[in-house]
This record gives sequence, C-alpha cells and structure tokens, in this order.
Amino acid sequence: MLLAVPEIRSISAVTFATPDMARAVRFYESLGFSMAYGGETDAFTSFRIGKGYLNLVRANDQPPSTGGVRVIFYVDDVDAMYAHVLLQGLVPEAPPHDAAWGERYFHLTDPDGHSLSFARPLGM
Repeated sequence: MLLAVPEIRSISAVTFATPDMARAVRFYESLGFSMAYGGETDAFTSFRIGKGYLNLVRANDQPPSTGGVRVIFYVDDVDAMYAHVLLQGLVPEAPPHDAAWGERYFHLTDPDGHSLSFARPLGM
C-alpha cells in the first residue's frame, strides 16, 4: 500500500556555521535581527524572523561558505533596508532592482560567506 507524502508547509529555521560567533552576532544584530537565544560568547545563537529562526552555530574548523545557497528574507521596504545596510558600512552586491519574477531585491554576503537576499514581492 502506497502512503501519501505529507505536505511540507514551512521552514522553521536556517542554521549557518561560523568560526567567529561574536562577529556573526554583531553582523546580524546590525541588520536588525532580533535575538531569541544565545549571544556573542555562546556556541549557539538564534534570531527570531517572523514565525521562524535564523540560527548560528559555532564551528571552529568550518571553512567559509562558497555561496552555493542563498537565503531570502522578505522585508517591508527593500530600499529602506538597503539604506540601512549602507549605514552599517556593509557592501551589497548591487543596488535594489526589480526582477522579472516579480520581486524587488538586493543581495548581501555575511562575514562567513553566506549569501543573503532582502526582497519584497512587487505590487505589495
């Protein structure tokens, strides 16, 4: 008898490895992420994002990410987020622009090489 495959409904969390927890925590706090657990000296830190989480786990022997994965965060205002990122002294890949698939977005890489995108569907 064949069982139905359960529907996958959401992502609870994304976890990034970092050799430098303090640096990673400061980076995500500077972007406005809200810490739920942990901190600069802990081995595990969690930031609340809507109903989900962005986690950081200390991995002293972890090489930098090669950027093969990008996590996309929806924000209320892409241009305001871009301006905030610039005020933090961070350097996005390019200014925000509208994509053919219906989102306005820009990309940013964290200090450990993890690729981030800040986006909003067009027309919202």
